[in-house]
This record gives sequence, C-alpha cells and structure tokens, in this order.
Amino acid sequence: MKHISGSLCHIKVALACLILSSASAAIAQQKQALPVIQQVKFKKDTTSIASFGAKGDGITLNTQSINKTIASVSQKGGGVVLIPSGLWLTGPIELKSNVNLHLKRDAILQFTDDFNQYKLVQGNWEGQPAWRNQSPISGVNLENIAITGTGIIDGNGGAWRMVKKDKLTETQWKTLVASGGVVRADGKMWYPSEKTVKGSNTKNAGVIEAGKTAADYEDIKDFLRPNLLVLTGCKKILLEGVTFQNSPAWNLHPLLCEDLTLRNLQVKNPWFAQNGDGVDVESCKNVLIEGSTFDVGDDGICIKSGRDEAGRKRGVPTENVIVRNNVVYHAHGGFVIGSEMSGGAKNIWVYDCSFIGTDIGLRFKTTRGRGGVVENIYINNINMIDIPGEAILFDMYYAAVDPVPLAGEKREAIKTVTVPVTEATPQFRNFYIKDVVANGAEKAIFFRGLPEMNIKDIHLENVTIKAKKGIEIIEAAGIFLKNINVITEDTSPVVMIQNSSNINISNLKYPDNSKVLFDVSGEKTKGVKISGTDVSKAKMATLLGTEVDKKALEISK
Repeated sequence: MKHISGSLCHIKVALACLILSSASAAIAQQKQALPVIQQVKFKKDTTSIASFGAKGDGITLNTQSINKTIASVSQKGGGVVLIPSGLWLTGPIELKSNVNLHLKRDAILQFTDDFNQYKLVQGNWEGQPAWRNQSPISGVNLENIAITGTGIIDGNGGAWRMVKKDKLTETQWKTLVASGGVVRADGKMWYPSEKTVKGSNTKNAGVIEAGKTAADYEDIKDFLRPNLLVLTGCKKILLEGVTFQNSPAWNLHPLLCEDLTLRNLQVKNPWFAQNGDGVDVESCKNVLIEGSTFDVGDDGICIKSGRDEAGRKRGVPTENVIVRNNVVYHAHGGFVIGSEMSGGAKNIWVYDCSFIGTDIGLRFKTTRGRGGVVENIYINNINMIDIPGEAILFDMYYAAVDPVPLAGEKREAIKTVTVPVTEATPQFRNFYIKDVVANGAEKAIFFRGLPEMNIKDIHLENVTIKAKKGIEIIEAAGIFLKNINVITEDTSPVVMIQNSSNINISNLKYPDNSKVLFDVSGEKTKGVKISGTDVSKAKMATLLGTEVDKKALEISK
C-alpha cells in the first residue's frame, strides 16, 4: 500500500508540475520579449530642393528638381534633403538610399492632379500584382531612408476618387457634380472621368496578365489609383512627424520591408474616401507604429500579407510588430488584420491605443480562399468610444463591403455551408486581448468562424463594453472570456452561442433582469462552461435549442 500511495503521490506531483509548466509557458508566451527595430542614421549634410531650381509658388512643377536633389544627395553618401517653407507642386518622387526627406513645418508638398505625370507601373493592389499609376512617393530595394519633419504631404486624392452620393450632403454632391466628371446612370456614384467609369466596370481591372503591356491598360488608367506612399523591399525606414493626407487610395503602404518605424504621424483622408486606409503593413518584418493619429476613409492601422493564391505563393507573413500609443478617429476599423492575410500574420503586440468613432474597434477579417494563419496576437489597454459597429470582431465571412450599412441598405444573411479544408482555408488562433473599455457600440463582441475551420483559442480578460447588443459566438472553439462586463440594451440574449465548443466564461457581469442570459444552439455545440457568474439575476438563465445536448452546458459557482 505504501508503494501504491507513493506512486500516486509522484503522479500527482508530476501532473501538478505539468500544469504549472503549461501555465508558465502560456504566461511566458504572452510576455515574450518585444522585437527590436533597427533605426536609421544619416549624415548631417543638408541640401535644399531650392538649390536645384525648385520653386514653392504652388504653380511650378518641381518633379525634376526634387528627384535630382534626392539622387545627388544619395550619390554623395546620403544626408538630408530639405523641403523648405512653401507650397511645392510636384509629380511622382522616387526616394533613394541614405536620404532623409525633411519637411519644414510650413511646407506643403502637393502632388499634381495631372494624371499624365503618373506613368503606369507594375505594382501591387490589395495583395495581388497589378498595374497601377506610379505612386506619388515610392522606393524599391532601398536602405536607410526617412521622411521626417512637421510639414504636410498631400496626395490630391480628390482628383482620383469616385464618390458615393449617399456619403455627401446634398450641397456637397451638387458641388462635386458641377465640377465635371461623370455621374452613373442611377445617379448614385460620381466618377472623375470616362476612363474611371470603364475601369470600374472592368473585371479584375489592372491585374497583370501575360503578354500585356502598360499600353493595354490606357483606356482604364484613371481608375488605377495609386497609394500615396509605397515602399517595396526596403530596409531601415523612418516616417516621423509628417502629415500624410488626401491620398488617391491607401495612404501608407510598406510592402516586403524590414525594420520600419512610424512615429508621431498624422494620417488623414476624407471619411468617404473609398480604399482610403491609413497604413497597410504588408508582408513586413520588425515594425513599430507609435504615437500617431489616424482619421481616414477605410481601415486605420491594418496588417496584411497578400491575397489568395498570390499571397500564399509569396508566403511572407507580417511579423514582429509593435503598435502602441496611437489614436484612431474615423476608420472602418481601429486596429485591423486582413482581409488580405494569405501569407499569415504573427507575433503582434498592440497596446495603449484609443479608437474614437471607428466603425469597428478591433477588427479581424478574412474569407474562404485567402488561406493564411493569423496567430500570436497580444492586445491590451485599449479604449474606445462611439463605435457604430462591433467593439471586437472576428469574422471569417468578410464580403468587401462597408462594416456599417448605409441607411436603407439591405444585406443578405450568411448561408452556412461546410466545404473541405484546403490551403485556401484561413485560420485565426491564439489571440490574447486584455483590459479593454468601450463606451458605446452596436455590438460588444462578435465571433463568426467557418464550420470547417473555427476561430480558435481566443482569450479575452478584463473587458467592459457598453453596447446595444451583447456577445455572439458562432463556429468557434476554445474561447475564454474572463471578467467580462457587458452593459447592453438588448438582453435577449446577452450571450448567444451557436455551433461552438470549449467555451469558457467566468465572472460575467450583465444587466439585472436580462431577458435571456445564454442562448445556446447548434447540434455541434458542446463544452460550454459558465463559472463565477450569478445567473439568478436574469429572467431566464439559459435557452437551449432542442438540438443541443443538455450536457453541453455546465454552470458552476
């Protein structure tokens, strides 16, 4: 008996050690060292663009003068290229290695609305190789580059964008139509030109096809809007202090870059600007985004890694990213991953950020066909107010529409079908979200996975959200909600769980006299465990679908 007792003791000790080891591993994973981002360094030599004949009169086109200055400084070993006080009109600018483009506070660098100044080049659009108009600012395979100062870089995006009538006031719409351009037959969309119209009606417009040259895309050229800043394959980059605004499409697009720092930027686009993202970090490694403010027409701070087969073929994730001390005002999402995440995303830290009026707060989106794995995402200390959509959203049915429907807009409900798992099946897993406060949202928390690939291993802790609706968990597995306080208007139900498994909810707080606390449905639902929650305050604690095994739900003190 002593031998057996001793063996049992050893087994218990071993199990305890294993549990402690697993817990320690999980804690260590969340607290692993942050990535180190290598910083730029420049010679102190400064050369003004005026010394190469540039004129800040708002009339002179300074493209050649600015590019000659940049090239000259780079050839001499680098230094600072100064944009002094003035309004500097220019065409596309090409950065060079070891150059810091520095803008004075009262300097405006504005890009011309003459589309003839922008040649068609082979680039990238929404994660796929595509012909685009040359970006106002670009750089390829450069090292040690910067744009600094406190001046303004303006992309003149209004000359390029189509605009929906529903997003303008009546006076704004009449003014826009009177300026020229083309109005769609139904009167609901304005286009800058006939080429823009044709491009909008062309399937896969701009996508690179074998045997075609730039000349083959001339009839839709105006539609192929450039991103304001595109850096491709560059290393050691600093963007600091400058205002980037009014882009034709995305404002900032680093692609396949390493050691990228964005610090104390102002990034702005009109709220109605289609594809008017703030920053899209695509297939980059070692990134720091801090102290910056975004107020844009689409996603604010967004992580991407290519689209569908093209992204999977590239196979380069965005990884080792720090996002801290930022403020996002209008945007489709405050911090976003997807939907083009086919190369994956991992090891990302987001903390000490505020989202004010963003359509969605934390937004993680994908869809079938993307593939890619998004994992090891650590988020804490997030504040939000006045969120028109979801405060926290995971959605694997992204449909390329605005997250908040316009007045009168009708959308079809999702039809759930199960398809085989392939390399094109996306995955979300291992998210750790802690210390989030949101005052005002349409819905507090939303999970919607695929039946063949659930959203997995998501941990939310210390979250307080005041919203119209509570929590929805659909096709998810391994969801851990701890110390969640949802203050909802609609309490029928507070929490809806459908076709999900291993759902652990502890210490949930909710409004007294809620109509239904837990609505549990779906024949695949199992392993729902509720603890530390006073269910007696609800009029109805649980509502189980007839297809749900009664053992699927367990409530304990």
